[in-house]
Amino acid sequence: MIVIREVFVAKPGMAGKMAKMMKSVMQGMPNFQGRVLTDMTGQFNRVVLETELENLSAFEQRMKDYAQNASLREKMSGYAEMYKTGKREIFQII
Repeated sequence: MIVIREVFVAKPGMAGKMAKMMKSVMQGMPNFQGRVLTDMTGQFNRVVLETELENLSAFEQRMKDYAQNASLREKMSGYAEMYKTGKREIFQII
């Protein structure tokens, strides 16, 4: 099992809007196991999308599905303008 954390630093005033967008989109995905987090300490305006998947192959498949899903991409339209920077972390659950 792996945990994927996609960490975004939102532009000022955009973190809440970005978190709500991500939560809404992820709730509409079948078999989604994860959550959307916002910062309480540390760097300001962070939004984290944390998901659990069986393995890296499942992650690769999810990325392919996203690329081919026009409806999902439409729901996420505009999110790239909401953040300044981001990174992806992948952890193995022991």
